Amino acid sequence: MTTMEEPGSDGHPRAPQALAEHLRLWQQLLETERRKDPGLPILWGHKAYSQNDEDGITQEIFRRIGMRHGTFVEIGAGNGVQNNTLYWLKQQWRGAWIDGSPDNAQFIERAFAVPLARGQLHFQQASVTAENCNELLSRTPCGGREIDLLSIDIDGNDYYVFAQLSAVQPRVVVIEYNARFPPPARWRIPYSADFAWDGSDWFGASLQSMNTLFEQRGYALVACNITGSNAFFVRRDLAGDRFPCLGETATLYQPPRYFLTPGLFDHIAGTPAISVRLDCICE
Repeated sequence: MTTMEEPGSDGHPRAPQALAEHLRLWQQLLETERRKDPGLPILWGHKAYSQNDEDGITQEIFRRIGMRHGTFVEIGAGNGVQNNTLYWLKQQWRGAWIDGSPDNAQFIERAFAVPLARGQLHFQQASVTAENCNELLSRTPCGGREIDLLSIDIDGNDYYVFAQLSAVQPRVVVIEYNARFPPPARWRIPYSADFAWDGSDWFGASLQSMNTLFEQRGYALVACNITGSNAFFVRRDLAGDRFPCLGETATLYQPPRYFLTPGLFDHIAGTPAISVRLDCICE
């Protein structure tokens, strides 16, 4: 008789053994980070409604710099059930979501009808590009204002959208990076307004390239999440001495550990497919 601890027909360990191994690895990784510095925000990571540990990291950042407006914008909000700002919406923050999927739009309009109706949440179905990002955000209640939190997760043109963004002034930015390329590698895909992610490693920009862009715009890197998916930047005038290893990409970088996100990619490979495209920008 097969027990829960024995491998399944696919050769993968079954729960609860698999879950225990997952949690043990997670704790080992955090212990490595603790040895770097016990004040790193990644150590406060936890999942409430984010895909991984982003909610806890963001919460710790705001504990250090303070919350001013209780406002957010999320570009690439998905269906709203799992993203980087639902945690704050549930704490009575106000903000805007934008997502290009018609299916996600229908779900949000139905499931979040109450906050939409009372003006706590504003939603637009749109594919965000470098050309239209400011126009789209200017239509929201956050347009032209300082906001507490901006999240960008559009699986491709994240770098280029932030490079052009001026319609809101975020205090904290969470943005997806391509962890396939560790510091000091400078790498990004060329811009295409109609880019659609194909599930491969051809997306976004490396942490070093992101960091250069954000430094030019007055932000400092304070953390990356444990799966190597998102980087966290704080406006430099707010960061002060509140964050250890401020702006140190080599120290704060996290490699691609997508296998820690259940069901995201293949259980063993834990990574997107490899693209053979070579027309990247490495300046």
